[in-house]
Amino acid sequence: MKTTKMSVVLGSALAGLLMLSQANAADLKIGIMIPTTGSEATAGKDMENAIKLAVAEINKGGGVLGMNVVTITGDDGCDPQMATAAASKLVSSDVVGVVGGYCSGATLPTLKIYGDAGTPFVVAAANSTKLIDANPGTAFQINSTGFDQVNTAVSLFEDKGIKKLAIVHQGDGYSEDLAKLTKEKWSGMGHEVVAYEVVNKGEQDQSSLVTKLKSKAPDAVFWTAYYSDGALLIKQLRQAGFRNLIAVGDGSNSPKLLEIAGKAAEGVFCFSNPTADYLPAAKSFVDSYKANYKQAPDAYGPLAYDGMKLMADAITRAGSTDKAAIVKALKETKDFNGITGAVTFTDKNTLAKSNFVVLVAKDGKWALNK
Repeated sequence: MKTTKMSVVLGSALAGLLMLSQANAADLKIGIMIPTTGSEATAGKDMENAIKLAVAEINKGGGVLGMNVVTITGDDGCDPQMATAAASKLVSSDVVGVVGGYCSGATLPTLKIYGDAGTPFVVAAANSTKLIDANPGTAFQINSTGFDQVNTAVSLFEDKGIKKLAIVHQGDGYSEDLAKLTKEKWSGMGHEVVAYEVVNKGEQDQSSLVTKLKSKAPDAVFWTAYYSDGALLIKQLRQAGFRNLIAVGDGSNSPKLLEIAGKAAEGVFCFSNPTADYLPAAKSFVDSYKANYKQAPDAYGPLAYDGMKLMADAITRAGSTDKAAIVKALKETKDFNGITGAVTFTDKNTLAKSNFVVLVAKDGKWALNK
């Protein structure tokens, strides 16, 4: 009798394990690679939230190929070493694809890892031109590249009558690339770059840099790195009496820059991907985001949301979870209708049409420059 009861118990346990195994087998695993720690964690968390919101909508609609989408997050910390560990973790977790990529310097070394594994990677934010040459063919950038941003920047500088430009970067893959491209473009147009400076990430006291920049008497200062340090430089420039134009790149398009810099940010220009505030198609996304997370989405939430929807669409079109088939479907993407605009890729897996806009800080908020 005891043996029979034991058999029943064991049989029930095995049946339960089998059901769990079958449930897990029905899950479609997608990786999320973003910074959840470090100075850019706010932007990373925003992207993760947006991706998970997209996943919830996908699953509510029946999932992908009849499977429930589940996510695994890898923290890249906006750091190359952390990023390679995060990418290796996601690959070993057998994800069929990855969405994310905020800091270009951290994203860059992961491309080979994903490429070697054949894992499709939709890069939602990182846009250094260095990613193009390093791409093994499995990564797809849905944010416009640094080339597009430079064209947007120099157009504004010319419109504002800028003659002498100072450029400041932090030596990472994103900010140095943008700084270098801007310097080359601006100089090539016959204009003058009077200062080209690099500063350490996390530097709190920028007084020596501010003094050096003021001595060069630039008509404009262009900060090409991220918002947390950019806000401090803006404050210290204004406190030192610098009243000429200040512009920042898309790594600084977060509302957090305006919070940290305060009144000093008023009138600062920003070259940005289109954020939710200027996207009519994003209203439903914004409403859902606020309802779920009790706050408004940050700058890269819409692109991250689109990245997940695009990945699901590509898997559906591929009709398979085979990675090579998904990569092929992504390459063939034409006019995918995301909330940030239509997505079509070039032969380099970059966005075919620029999505950059110019913002200006007004009354503590970013506004579309007109």
